[in-house]
Amino acid sequence: MGELTTPVTIGALWRQWRDVLAENGSPSAVIDAKRLTAHALGLGDLDLAVRERDVVDAGAAARVEALMQRRLTGESVARIIGEREFYGLAFALNPATLEPRPETELLVDMALTALPPGGRLLDLGTGTGCIPIAVLANRPDATAVAVDLSEEALDAARANAERHGVAERIAFLQGSWFEPLAHPPPNLPRKGGGAASSVSGDPAQGTEAHLPPCGGGREGGGRGAFHLIVSNPPYIASAVVPTLSPEVRAFDPALALDGGPDGLAPYRIIAAEAPLHLAFGGGLLVEIGYDQGDAVAAILARQGWRDIAVHKDLAGLDRVVSAHHL
Repeated sequence: MGELTTPVTIGALWRQWRDVLAENGSPSAVIDAKRLTAHALGLGDLDLAVRERDVVDAGAAARVEALMQRRLTGESVARIIGEREFYGLAFALNPATLEPRPETELLVDMALTALPPGGRLLDLGTGTGCIPIAVLANRPDATAVAVDLSEEALDAARANAERHGVAERIAFLQGSWFEPLAHPPPNLPRKGGGAASSVSGDPAQGTEAHLPPCGGGREGGGRGAFHLIVSNPPYIASAVVPTLSPEVRAFDPALALDGGPDGLAPYRIIAAEAPLHLAFGGGLLVEIGYDQGDAVAAILARQGWRDIAVHKDLAGLDRVVSAHHL
C-alpha cells in the first residue's frame, strides 16, 4: 500500500487491508486483517474495537503492512503471530513445528479417557508438544515423555510445557520414533511429578525417576513403561506433498508432512515397535488421513493388535485409529 501520506485511523487501516486480502482471494480476510493489525499494534481484540478512531503513525502502519505482506504470500496468521490455539491453550510455533489443527483435539479427548489414573503417556513426533501438554494440563495425575526428531521442534515444545505449567511432568527426547527410549535418561517423569523437563538436566538434582524397563519381546510386550502411546505422525504420501496448498507446502516443515511413498511408513514402525514399550493392557491412538482408516487398521492387525477401531472427527471424516496390544 506504500507510505502513508495522510493520517489514517486504526479502523480505516485494517479495513483497507481487509479489502486487499479479499481481492487476493482470502476467504477469511476480515478476521485476518483484524488479528494481524491488532498484533502489529500490540492490541487485544477489545482494544482494536474501542480504538478504531485512533490515528496510526507511519511506523505502526509499516509494521501492519509487513505482516499483511507475509499473509499475501500464503503464510498463515498463526505462523505470522507465532502461536496457535489448541484445546483452549496457546502453543508457540517455530519453523520446525506443524500448526496444531482442531481435528487433532479428538485424539486428546480420547487420550484423556484412555489414560488410567497416574498413567504414563508417550507421544511420538510431538512437534509443539500440543498433544501431551493438553493431556497433562487436564490430568494432573499423569506424566509423559515426548519424542521428536527435530531439536528445534523440541525447543518449542519445552517452552510450551513451561508456559502451561506441566514441565515437571514431561520429558523431551530427541531422536527417531522409539530409538531415544533405548537408553533413556534417569530423570524421566514419574507419578507425582518432580522430574526434569529436559533430558539435559542434572539427574542428581530432583527426583531420579527410573521407568520400568522398555522391552519384553515382540510377542505381546507388556513390560514397557507406558500405559498409552499416541502419535500424529507424517501421513502425506511423498508425491502428494508438492501438490499441497501453498500455506502448507511452503511453510509447514516437510519432515512433519512426508509419510513415505504411500504415506503409511510411520504407522508400520509404530505398529511393530509400540508393543515393546506398553505396559499390560496399554493402548495406542494414532491420527490418520481421512482416507487411511482401513489401511492403518490392516497394518495394526498384521502386527497382532486387537480392539482396532477407526474414529471420525466432527466433520465426519476418519481421524483416529485406536488399538490395544495384550
